[in-house]
Amino acid sequence: MNHPPLPLRPLAAVSLALAALAATGCGARVEEDPAQAGAAPETATVNRCGEEVEYTVPQRAVAYEGGSADKMFALGLTDHVHGYVMPPANPPVTESPWADEYARVEFLSDDLLNRELVVDAEADFVVAGWNSGFSDQRGITPEILDGLGIQSFMHTESCFNYPGFPERVTPFEGLYTDLERLGAIFGVEDRAAELVADYRARVEAVQEQAPQGDPVPVFLYDSGTDQAFTAGSQVPPNDIIRFAGGENVFGDLDERWTQVGWEAVVEARPEVVIILDYGDQPAEDKIAFLKELPALSDVPAVAEENFFVLDYNEGISGPRNIDGLEKFAEYLREHTA
Repeated sequence: MNHPPLPLRPLAAVSLALAALAATGCGARVEEDPAQAGAAPETATVNRCGEEVEYTVPQRAVAYEGGSADKMFALGLTDHVHGYVMPPANPPVTESPWADEYARVEFLSDDLLNRELVVDAEADFVVAGWNSGFSDQRGITPEILDGLGIQSFMHTESCFNYPGFPERVTPFEGLYTDLERLGAIFGVEDRAAELVADYRARVEAVQEQAPQGDPVPVFLYDSGTDQAFTAGSQVPPNDIIRFAGGENVFGDLDERWTQVGWEAVVEARPEVVIILDYGDQPAEDKIAFLKELPALSDVPAVAEENFFVLDYNEGISGPRNIDGLEKFAEYLREHTA
């Protein structure tokens, strides 16, 4: 899947008229200097999955899924967001802490991200993950968008197997990196630094209260009947589990979301099951399935009905990871009390 690194290339600039508009967020502004009329727009060089890319300040961003939009809204960049794409598996945006911000921008589609949608929206910036929005198979990649003059940004958490420019960080570090990089692109570095400092402090507070002793073995159940779809080491639930004082029983898998056999779940003997809640199958139905699966009848978490429900947007890369961590940590402290 990987190919040799491509030569570095700046993204095509958006028009001067767009670049001259004010970019607002927590008091930061990027404006055209009258004395410099006709000069090139201000730019920022930022890593995109290990590749240095030159960005101009976007004015018509399109965000794919809640994690992307939440990062933009948390940075105070609503005025730079044209709209969002939200597949139906995602929980309603009315449940988001940024529900008012979602209401201010355009709902573009409940389909998967695609090139036609982005072009029709006249987007100048697209935020998504690699293989979570961007896809070789569906013909929408950062390289393709570069050729169309549309800037793009990928979640750092998704970069570890990006062809040509892999980048490896732990999932929460990926969240912090994204906020800092988006802050640089939009000229709101101070706001990004404040957010990251706050999130780091909240994580540290959770770690200080984590149960003592051996980590609690935890299994995340996303979906699946013949096999279980679960979280490997490269997605936020792995950090949620370990920071709270648990151990992801499949955290040794160098994967993002992956399949495992039920026999592996039985052998791991988790004491807690996290249910990732999204889509048409309610968490209660997933729990009922696990309780009715004969192979799991002696697994401690199932036998003792130790289930914790994690909201979808608390499990994908985004600011709500911190909320999910705090909630799960409280559950785990009660479980071990």
